[in-house]
Amino acid sequence: MNVLILGSGGREHAFAWKIAQSKQLQNLYIAPGNAGTANCGTNVNIAVTDFEAVKNLVWEKDIDLVLVGPEDPLVKGIHDYFLNDEVLKDVPVIGPKKDGAQLEGSKDFSKQFMMKHGVPTARYATFTKDNINEGLKFLETLNAPYVLKADGLAAGKGVLIINDLEEAKTELQNMLVNSKFGTASSKVVIEEFLQGIELSVFVLTDGKSYKLLPAAKDYKRIGEGDTGLNTGGMGAVSPVPFADETFIKKVEEKIVKPSIAGLNKEGIDYRGFIFIGLMNCNGEPFVIEYNCRMGDPETEVVIPRIKSDLLDLLHGVATQTLHQKNYETVNETATTVVMVSGGYPEAFEKGKPVNGLNEHHDSLVFHSGTAFKGDEVITNGGRVFAVTSFGNSIEEAVNKSFATADKINYEKKYFRRDIGKDLMNY
Repeated sequence: MNVLILGSGGREHAFAWKIAQSKQLQNLYIAPGNAGTANCGTNVNIAVTDFEAVKNLVWEKDIDLVLVGPEDPLVKGIHDYFLNDEVLKDVPVIGPKKDGAQLEGSKDFSKQFMMKHGVPTARYATFTKDNINEGLKFLETLNAPYVLKADGLAAGKGVLIINDLEEAKTELQNMLVNSKFGTASSKVVIEEFLQGIELSVFVLTDGKSYKLLPAAKDYKRIGEGDTGLNTGGMGAVSPVPFADETFIKKVEEKIVKPSIAGLNKEGIDYRGFIFIGLMNCNGEPFVIEYNCRMGDPETEVVIPRIKSDLLDLLHGVATQTLHQKNYETVNETATTVVMVSGGYPEAFEKGKPVNGLNEHHDSLVFHSGTAFKGDEVITNGGRVFAVTSFGNSIEEAVNKSFATADKINYEKKYFRRDIGKDLMNY
């Protein structure tokens, strides 16, 4: 099979690394890819939302399957574009059509979906600038902290958690009236805060059957001890010690099955990954959000734990034969530590030369924000590398990742040295 992966981050490098091992693979292309994906296949410098350029590539390279990494092209309807095109209509796309991608593309849609199909989630209400006064009153009915979510995509920055009521009211006005997140916050979902510990569960579905993939916990804040600004993710751990078999069974019965059944009831033919962001509230799972793709950096711990042929599973999604496929996981713990550019998640510089990538180490180094300058690898993003390691414990795995991260150097590099520390007591 000739396969095209769309995207340029650590998630896409992890996918490329895994698919490159498949006996079913003939040629692998990554668009636009990064300096790491170039070791797994051929990078093609086109934007993930340039659908016409993607079409030409698929036609030219005789692509048999397209795996969409990020949410943006899915929400913009790349799957629909394929189905409506004479040349592309028979090429399977792994990732939902526009209707299914609304699970991530609209917070209001996803909350309505949960309520309609009995999926446990926090109490909420949605407001626009036309009924902002009702929104201000609704905030008064909640206890601190207050959760404000921009309805649309805001590059992972559209969720505010605020402890002060007056500040929450000001931010609601900033979002709705002053367009703090552009059109993404023309609608705002306000919901009650769930007290508990977060984790992510991943589902692969062909629209009829599904496979539950390994769960993971990620670390969103820039600072150690979960302090400072939210980021795209500073590290992840899989499996999650507090998500035992009993808890995951609850997730499957109360969340996964009703979600898949709900998609079918709504007539949404969903083929791809569903990322379910959960809160474990005293042993009971509640959904915080859905995403219509795999998470990053969670992919960098989940995919390496899958022993089986990923391309075979994806082919099962494409042909709706996923129920006939089996997959095995590695029993060891996987941890990933994300190395970022100085200043991230605010202003940061790109183009810093990277040294130490060829040093001997016990880790998988997935590139997130890298590029080539001639033959030299340089930084090209806020998150630069995800360093994944295995161990018999979280401590053993994460220490390997730290040791590798210490060997990789570029100006103003930074990574958190407490990834997984909160889970070591379980």
